Amino acid sequence: MAATPACPPSVRDLAYPAGSLVLLTGLPGAGKSTLLDRLYGLRGDETGPVAAGGAQVIDSRQSRAWWAPRLSSLPVRLRTPIVHTTHMARIVRALLAGHAVVAHSRGTWPHILYGLAWIARLNGTGLHLVMLDVEPKTAREGQVTRGRVVTGPLFARHCRRWRTLVARARTGSLPPAASVTILDRPAADLLQAIRFDAP
Repeated sequence: MAATPACPPSVRDLAYPAGSLVLLTGLPGAGKSTLLDRLYGLRGDETGPVAAGGAQVIDSRQSRAWWAPRLSSLPVRLRTPIVHTTHMARIVRALLAGHAVVAHSRGTWPHILYGLAWIARLNGTGLHLVMLDVEPKTAREGQVTRGRVVTGPLFARHCRRWRTLVARARTGSLPPAASVTILDRPAADLLQAIRFDAP
């Protein structure tokens, strides 16, 4: 099913069918966790998914915090894939349990989008993307603010993949997604709720 692109200038809330997966995507530092904190009252120190707003809210920080005391002796390059795998597994587990899910994702790896969309369809629901589209400079500043800066070459790869995904989303040609909403930073600041009561 082709994605339906949307770029609302002043969206206040987003509504999706019950049991859907809403994937909040964007460059590292784009403000995904900040938006989840504001919408769901997350503190940032949770170690597992949080039930809020009729959904399981799953931020990658939760997996990072859970593993932190267990993997502190490992270098970052070894910790990262373990944290990422845990994060993805939590999303899949919540979907298969029948929950609506709002999850954080860098969203620049197409195979992740296809895999999660496939699992959502198996569960009789769909994958919906909310894309936080900010300039790389803004995302870089966000990384500095949070104290975790992605290396230059890796960030450049994220930026290239992100530009491709946004271009495809704006034309409605992003096959894995049932719907796509593209928000810039001012529009994201106006968002008040993500609901799961749409038909």
